[in-house]
Amino acid sequence: MRFVDTNVLLYAISTDPAEQRKAELAGQILDEGDVALSVQVLQEFYVQATRSSRPDALTHDQALGLVESFLRFPTKAVDTPILLAACASRDTFGISYWDAAIIEAARAMACREVLSEDLSHHQDYHGIRVVNPFG
Repeated sequence: MRFVDTNVLLYAISTDPAEQRKAELAGQILDEGDVALSVQVLQEFYVQATRSSRPDALTHDQALGLVESFLRFPTKAVDTPILLAACASRDTFGISYWDAAIIEAARAMACREVLSEDLSHHQDYHGIRVVNPFG
């Protein structure tokens, strides 16, 4: 399984012509079905998708419907062990807590890859490798 970061979900719903290629790639990733998420990713998706400054902002109902549909994928809650591991990873790797929580949720779900545009492409975080599917 591959863990997907929030940007994959956001590109999957994008109607921006400049993001058409990324939207197609994100759709293909989700269609393949071998992906995992965390509650953090779903929270970030909801907040960003409904942001009023977003040109193609979703309504609450639209975003909630998508969040519910994304629950078809294995989803990890951010629990105390992930919180503590993320704090340690933040210190070890010098990344934000939020990025570390993504890495540690992926680790907890036995994913070897995190698909993300936000983390460094090909960076290895003690066995979790970041792949930018859009780069």
